[in-house]
Amino acid sequence: MSIFGKIMSAIFGTKAEAAPAGGAAAGGAAAGGSAAPAATVDVAPILDAAVKAKGEKLEWRTSIVDLMKALDIDSSFTARKELAKELGYTGDSNDSASMNIWLHKQVMTKFAANGGKLPPEIKH
Repeated sequence: MSIFGKIMSAIFGTKAEAAPAGGAAAGGAAAGGSAAPAATVDVAPILDAAVKAKGEKLEWRTSIVDLMKALDIDSSFTARKELAKELGYTGDSNDSASMNIWLHKQVMTKFAANGGKLPPEIKH
């Protein structure tokens, strides 16, 4: 599985397992008939719980490295370069600061595009 696939599975897979049966029934989401996710996934509680479980001060809201650490995904420079390649980064992959900012923004944008609800302070 790709690094990005692991990130998405950690967020959207966790929500699917944690959601109570029939949780979306009140919204009538089942009537939509599309292949898109029926419910919005609230990203912050999932990542906040992952950070708490790690017992470290991890700032997933602003750091791709901390987000990956919280999800037990390799956050090494090599892994982040691979993630950047997967997501189509065209900048200098040796400029880790610029690449990390870009990666974080891209991951947040992808969460939102796939039904992820982000905290208002996260701009995507």
